Amino acid sequence: MQRNLQALSNQAFDLLVLGGGIQGACVAWEASLRGLSVALIDQSDFGSATSANSLKIIHGGLRYLQTADFSRMRQSIRERQTLMRIAPHLVHPLPIVVPTYGHGVKGKEAMFVALKLNDLISCDRNQGLSDPQKHIPPGQVISRQRCQQLVPGIVEQDLTGAATFHDAQVYNSERLTLGFIKSAAQQGATVANYVKAVGFLRTDDQIQGVIAQDELTGNRFDIRARAVVNTTGPWLNQVLGLLPQPPAQQSFAKAVNVVLCRPLLETPYAIAFKSSPESEIVKRGQQKARMLFAVPWRGTSMIGTFYSVCNQTADNWQVHEVEIDTLLQQINQAYPPAQLTRGDVAFVHGGLLPQTDISSSGEPILAKRYCLREHAPQGHRGLWSVTGVKYTTSRDVAQKVVDRLLRTWGQTAPPSQSTTTPLVDGAIDNVEEFVQAANKELIHLDSQLVRSLVYNYGTAYAEVLAGEIQDSSQAIGAQVRYAVRVEMAQTLKDVILRRTELGSAGLPDIATIRLCGTIMAEELHWTHGQMQTEIQSLIPASPVSDRGVVAL
Repeated sequence: MQRNLQALSNQAFDLLVLGGGIQGACVAWEASLRGLSVALIDQSDFGSATSANSLKIIHGGLRYLQTADFSRMRQSIRERQTLMRIAPHLVHPLPIVVPTYGHGVKGKEAMFVALKLNDLISCDRNQGLSDPQKHIPPGQVISRQRCQQLVPGIVEQDLTGAATFHDAQVYNSERLTLGFIKSAAQQGATVANYVKAVGFLRTDDQIQGVIAQDELTGNRFDIRARAVVNTTGPWLNQVLGLLPQPPAQQSFAKAVNVVLCRPLLETPYAIAFKSSPESEIVKRGQQKARMLFAVPWRGTSMIGTFYSVCNQTADNWQVHEVEIDTLLQQINQAYPPAQLTRGDVAFVHGGLLPQTDISSSGEPILAKRYCLREHAPQGHRGLWSVTGVKYTTSRDVAQKVVDRLLRTWGQTAPPSQSTTTPLVDGAIDNVEEFVQAANKELIHLDSQLVRSLVYNYGTAYAEVLAGEIQDSSQAIGAQVRYAVRVEMAQTLKDVILRRTELGSAGLPDIATIRLCGTIMAEELHWTHGQMQTEIQSLIPASPVSDRGVVAL
């Protein structure tokens, strides 16, 4: 996958995708599989904004039972199954515990019925998954005593037990987004990061592409396409603002998750905690009682999610200390043994999600369904906008987008193949057997390092190492070179935060950052000053940085 800007300007494409987050990545992959010529650009790095902000859970939609939204449940179940099939090295089952209190709608009896219904609705959840490691077992309720064993110190008043079930977790969500983009490129798409749309090309009411700017050099050039799909997420309004008469703006809400320096609990389970309705935060009307999750992650825990209204633009918003503190207060009140302080936070994730309204308490009301808008009625034929609401269902939304686009062109849409076609480096029938085989081949390396290499790179792990690797530092160097040479990494942040897992649970030590910077400088011919600037970009003076993944 090479950054070839000349290839972007030398032909007219069927489809130009603006935005390389998970939604744009899936649209590019889906369209490429259907035989369309596709270009994709992102003004920053692929998957560097909202797509990087999540608890890494691929949800099967159990919570939709509350509103009897069975269609959304089925969609989520199918997409969870699909992601484990096409990216088996990256998506794995995750056990979840939801403590039950009393005997009402959140009680043990109600959860027993909910789990049985979920099992019934998802009866085909393991169909087509040949790898037994990917199978989702039935949910069950457990006793009060067993819940206390799994969650020591859980609030005991009215505790009756817990519901346990499985969803899935993405081992590296940034690499999953990248996997869709690399797959599109392998299928023939032309993709480039750090390329920004700064204007539209048009004849009368027909959009014919965009004026693009290389953010690394400032050079401008044209990209022509029969259709342009705007999947820029929080930058939706900014892109549409390039039109002579922009449509009504979409509102967005902030979503904040934190990664801790220490595990909240020594358990492989994700734990759901309900914030207390008696808490001072809730009493003051700042937040309603909500479900918070503590998710195991790289030997520590991720905590989330805190939502708030965002009144800034996508380029200028930031996570505030009060929002981090409020999230920590909520988890401390929901789970008193936590005793979390600001010093326990290693990393802050922030992203913007589409918002439909604001509640009476001032909280954002998030959009529940994706939105596909054709702008032809406003005099902009060939321009479409897509706003997604869930990482889990992005592939399904992309399929619907391409179907709609082809119908508009009067073409019969060929069948989608994206539910069964493995992503690049994802053709693995049995992940555990594959890991064991890799360990035998790399017997001189630590088994956990080998597992992480397989989980991140799938079948390409040997290509990444590119020769005899004797220790972890050499493995790091090999990954940096691979990121630059094969995966279009342009900055040190690209490598540490998105191409590797070095920065997935907090920044690595300064020696590792300098090692990566030195290797990138050799690969990209940076001056010493450029290298130092890149290194300093990962050591900001302020604990809360820019959009997307926020490094502390």
